Amino acid sequence: MKKATLTQWVKCSIAIILYLLFLVWIQSWWGLIVVPFIFDAYITRKVPWSFWRKSDNIAFRSIMSWIDAIVFALVAVYFVNIYIFQNYQIPSSSLEKSLLVGDYLYVSKMSYGPRVPNTPLSMPLAQHTLPILNSKSYIEWPQWPYKRVKGLGKVKHDDIVVFNFPAGDTVALNYQETDFYSLAYDMGKSIYPHKINMDSLSRKDQQTVYQLYYAAGRKLILSDPQKYGKVVYRPVDRRENYVKRCLGLPGDTLKIVNGQVYINNKISPNPENLQFNYFVQTTGPYIPEDMFRELGISMADQVLMTGEAGYEPGLAQMGFDGRNSQGSLNPVYHLPLTKKMYETFTANKRLVHKIIMEPEEYAGQLYPQNLYTKWDRDNYGPIWIPAKGATIKLTEDNLPIYERCIHAYEGNTLEQKADGIYINGIKTDKYTFKMDYYWMMGDNRHNSADSRYWGFVPEDHIVGKPIVVWLSLDKDRGWFDGKIRWNRIFKWVH
Repeated sequence: MKKATLTQWVKCSIAIILYLLFLVWIQSWWGLIVVPFIFDAYITRKVPWSFWRKSDNIAFRSIMSWIDAIVFALVAVYFVNIYIFQNYQIPSSSLEKSLLVGDYLYVSKMSYGPRVPNTPLSMPLAQHTLPILNSKSYIEWPQWPYKRVKGLGKVKHDDIVVFNFPAGDTVALNYQETDFYSLAYDMGKSIYPHKINMDSLSRKDQQTVYQLYYAAGRKLILSDPQKYGKVVYRPVDRRENYVKRCLGLPGDTLKIVNGQVYINNKISPNPENLQFNYFVQTTGPYIPEDMFRELGISMADQVLMTGEAGYEPGLAQMGFDGRNSQGSLNPVYHLPLTKKMYETFTANKRLVHKIIMEPEEYAGQLYPQNLYTKWDRDNYGPIWIPAKGATIKLTEDNLPIYERCIHAYEGNTLEQKADGIYINGIKTDKYTFKMDYYWMMGDNRHNSADSRYWGFVPEDHIVGKPIVVWLSLDKDRGWFDGKIRWNRIFKWVH
């Protein structure tokens, strides 16, 4: 063994000091087992780390150099993705026009503090499924408990946040875009075609009906894997990534009145590009493509209702009365519109005959599905958002709201018996929350699957904060027709 040079000692010292500072930051002393390997790599060199460099076989050296580079890159990407930042693509229009479909974001893990991974043995750049192989991208063992490293700040009102989908713990693989619980409830409800008058039932009987729907739907899904796919469980950090705006913080009381969100009885400022769905009927002509482009309405959002068979009676019942000389309804579009877009259409009397906001029956089942509330997506709550350390009194009316927090997110057993509520086998009417929770909603209010549909986001599901759009591609345009949205490149996310 050659005697180490001063340069080697300096490099070794810097590497070990930086690594120890990293361990102090993440508060994980298991990492100390790596220190001897760092020392050996720089000083003692007992382990032949670069044995392949001495081989006489040129092909072997070439292959090993590639393997060495790939392994180093994967390890670097793994740690950068976990602790520094992660690339994220906007897949849906729930935050239009604040963020657009096709935006590529850098998501800062430092903003709220990176999480130590629940599933440390996973493939970098693959959230839960390996491409091509179509298999899991992670090994479920070991599973580490939730721990978050100190970050630069905390989630604030109106922050745009990336988080793991809370209802994505159970997934039917052929229906991954629908959360399992909503799918099971809808399938179960379809089995019982007769409509039940929930107003005439007691709270206990209402709960029985919901349990019946869910149990029947779950049984149906599990019995038909060919149609629904295999039903799998995913750890917290392997669940689908969602991005929404945080409207409610831990301890807040939120309600929605006629589409306006209130926090603690005060109006929550609306995003500049807040959108709602409308039906727009023209005076006869079709809306020109140039107008759609100018307003920024994507092709996916341009739904011509009168182009579909069987829609005319419903549209006529809704109040659309503009007809052509043949007696058919003039074109009716289903469009998400900002206030500015709405004003543009209403001002164009030559083109637009009538605009009506999308009726409530177009919305899905709201959270909690097992509580009959008469809430709708534009008139919701009030609902209190759980805060760490806060204690609530449990009742028949609020248990369905908080039972998922108590059971699924905080790991308690929860039972409702004839004589009361039992948590971890002990009868009680109180519960103290172990985590903070958040209320997330999209700016595209009628096109957003958000907390109104699946509930609270626990703190251990928070991934990070989008910082900047580094690339934006318009899927409706070609490469020589404005596909790259140059005005959004390196645009800060507000």
